Amino acid sequence: MINTRYTPSQLGVRPAPALVQQLLVGAFGWMFAGLLLSAGVAYLVTTSTSLLETVAQWWLPIIIGQFVLVIAIQAGIRRFSATVSLALFFVYAATMGLTLGVIVWAFTTTPTGTTSGGTAAVATAFFATAAMFGAAAVYGAVGKRDLTKLGGILFMGLIGLLVAMVINIFLASSAISWLISIGGVALFAVLTAYDVQRIARGDYAAITGSPERGSIIGALHLYLDFINMFLFMLRLFAGSRN
Repeated sequence: MINTRYTPSQLGVRPAPALVQQLLVGAFGWMFAGLLLSAGVAYLVTTSTSLLETVAQWWLPIIIGQFVLVIAIQAGIRRFSATVSLALFFVYAATMGLTLGVIVWAFTTTPTGTTSGGTAAVATAFFATAAMFGAAAVYGAVGKRDLTKLGGILFMGLIGLLVAMVINIFLASSAISWLISIGGVALFAVLTAYDVQRIARGDYAAITGSPERGSIIGALHLYLDFINMFLFMLRLFAGSRN
């Protein structure tokens, strides 16, 4: 989460309605464009054996590259132009499509090579994610409760979630995995509402120095919220197939 010394929320001011609309339309527009790009790349991966094997072979470097790219975008957003920031966001979305393709393939394909039941589970997870994401986004946009003060709590929640996931790698407990998935869905739903509220209140625009860059960093945060919520939903709906 990006922070700065003073934001409109901290100062108790609100941007003009026209600016709020520009920020929200820009952030959601770029987020949806990023999701479409990821979906397209993921489809290519799931339909190409050679591409699937290549991504699986380079899995760890791709994951590390994604992490570095997200950090670079957020750390350099004030120095990058809006065009460069947007290009990096789409590069990230494309690489995420590579990993999503492998993940979806793993959840949908049985040892015999069939996709019976798996595709339905993935579709269910996607639509459930879209519904929850939409509800959280609406709450963040029109809700009266101030969520901008929850940044520290949400960050600690993310750390706790990561620690629990690492511990469960060694425990391999299905019950703990289920609880982690529930917690992940809930956490990213709250993060969605939090990010939408910060976008609407002009915090990201103030942090990045322009409405255009603010919309891009807002799109990145919303994209991450949606993708992570989807992955946790996928663990709930199709985890037994993994």
